[in-house]
Amino acid sequence: MSHDHGVKNYNKAFALGIALNIIFVVIEASYGVMADSLALIADAWHNLSDVVSLLLAWGASYLSTKPATLTRTYGLKRASILASLISAVLLIFALGGIAYEAIERFSNPQSIHGLTVIIVAGIGVLINAATAMLFMADQKHDLNIRGAYLHMLTDAGVSFGVVLAGIVFMYTGWLWLDPVISLFIVLVVLIGTWGLLKDSINLSLDAVPKEINMIEIRNYLESLTNISEIHDLHVWALGTRENALSVHLISKNTFINNDFLYEVQKHLHDNFHIEHATIQVENLKDNKCLLNQVKCV
Repeated sequence: MSHDHGVKNYNKAFALGIALNIIFVVIEASYGVMADSLALIADAWHNLSDVVSLLLAWGASYLSTKPATLTRTYGLKRASILASLISAVLLIFALGGIAYEAIERFSNPQSIHGLTVIIVAGIGVLINAATAMLFMADQKHDLNIRGAYLHMLTDAGVSFGVVLAGIVFMYTGWLWLDPVISLFIVLVVLIGTWGLLKDSINLSLDAVPKEINMIEIRNYLESLTNISEIHDLHVWALGTRENALSVHLISKNTFINNDFLYEVQKHLHDNFHIEHATIQVENLKDNKCLLNQVKCV
């Protein structure tokens, strides 16, 4: 049982978001060099990594719609997990470079043009917020889309921080403020990136998706009528949009009703976001025979 939340509608959103961010990266990097602001240059590098992340997310979103084949029976749904992992690793490398430059700036402070920083970063707030809004509608249903949404929303907040730094610098002239804000940007982005990296690795290793409550699923299955016990319960992510489950149910009935299986699958889908459920129902008598390794007739 699967449920489509309309990935195809996000082609224009990805294209527009990428175009807006590429234009802003050029503007921000240029004025960052002109204003000698490491905070602007750091934010420009961060926004460039966002362009790569959006490209990866777009490509993964497209690949995840490809049909299954004989050699890839689930299709390419896991491309979205791989995209998240690559995006996180690239971003961590970029952050390391920004942090190094910021630390170097402490020993060699440079004056910046506060008004230029305020105007350029202000444009960044608008562009990042607008890009985030493009993905807001479906971000609750798709982890890949949610990643893009949260990334751009965080960027809007970081750019707003740069605006505040520019305002404070105009009134105080504190040269140390620029590298401090740069390190703050690194810290904020690193926190979000670490979560993305951890989640991507976990899903790659077939860990239970963090939004899935295994205790509630087990309690539901054990509460089913005529089910005496369950075993071999597994839940894993097919991609960032779909989860799968497999389980063996031990039934007291000798007759298995197909309507029963349908109701269980529907409940798992509607209440636990399980898109694909494989349920094997075993008769209690047959199961005891199997466990005791004796012949039952």
